[in-house]
Amino acid sequence: MTTDTEIKLKGMKALTEAMGPLEAERFVALILREPFDYTKWQRDLWGDASVEEISRAAMAHRRASRAAPRKPLRPARTR
Repeated sequence: MTTDTEIKLKGMKALTEAMGPLEAERFVALILREPFDYTKWQRDLWGDASVEEISRAAMAHRRASRAAPRKPLRPARTR
């Protein structure tokens, strides 16, 4: 079973990779600042889309993100 800490780490990694570190931190701050009903948000987010439609969209997004160059998480250090 995955621990709470592992889930938080995986979540922050996913957010950071998808949004960059600044926007990921901003997202977390927004979630903490405002009342947030995750279940309602998910219903509104996907609407009447089927599992197959969501899966196709996710696979298309993954293919597109693999083709695009990734931004480094932090600048390279020079000595």
